[in-house]
Amino acid sequence: MSMPSLLGVFAHPDDESLSAGGVLACHAQAGARTGVVTATWVQDTPRAAELGQALRILGAGTPRLLGYADARVPESAPGCPRLVKAPLEEAVHRLVAQLREFRPEVVITHDAHDAHGGLSGDPDHVHTHRITVLAVHAAGLDQLYPDTGPAWQPQAGYSVTHPHSELAAHRGLVGRRKAVHTVPDEQVTASVDVAEWLGVKTAAVLAHRSEVQRGGLPAQLGALDPVARRELFGTEHFLRHAVGHLPAVEREPIAQPVTAG
Repeated sequence: MSMPSLLGVFAHPDDESLSAGGVLACHAQAGARTGVVTATWVQDTPRAAELGQALRILGAGTPRLLGYADARVPESAPGCPRLVKAPLEEAVHRLVAQLREFRPEVVITHDAHDAHGGLSGDPDHVHTHRITVLAVHAAGLDQLYPDTGPAWQPQAGYSVTHPHSELAAHRGLVGRRKAVHTVPDEQVTASVDVAEWLGVKTAAVLAHRSEVQRGGLPAQLGALDPVARRELFGTEHFLRHAVGHLPAVEREPIAQPVTAG
């Protein structure tokens, strides 16, 4: 059975590798079409170049940038609005164009809000989730945004999450002073073992050299011993949400890799 095409939609360069690098690499190595849309940063910036290198490592094509500024880094998109301040319909329009061009069967993105597993609580992550959910629905309606091409309805949508059972491990990584948000284990729809692709995932994370040099999460991942790295980053967890006319499901165990079923 062929692998479904997979498109990740994330807020910043490095989110794709940290959150879903294993699933992206797994699908790409199996011959599936994979890609990543990044909501912030623009071409000709250092982090966009690093993103390009990370995507090459993951087999996820070239960067697809929506062109908004990072909420905390105005120079990420000089002269452009911050993502969280951009008109919502405009951002949805831009993403619908990407969805209709790529035509993914599966879309993955950030979780909805802090209480649903967004580890960092970053406002760009939360807003990217909103934009993605709206765009996935809109992409399947030919009356909306006809200038972006024929309608296309993805078959499944997933949000990255983290179960309560990993709370202690993640708190040890991010520190006691930062909030760590998780969900009850029974709410997790899919837990994908990506240990086989952890080397590729790690290389993609470390390609984001600016964040490594800054001492961010990529640097922390690189400093972990192999056992701790496997514990923290060797499984990727997701929640499935309703897409188009398809109902949401309470629990749908998904074998490795994520499928569109």
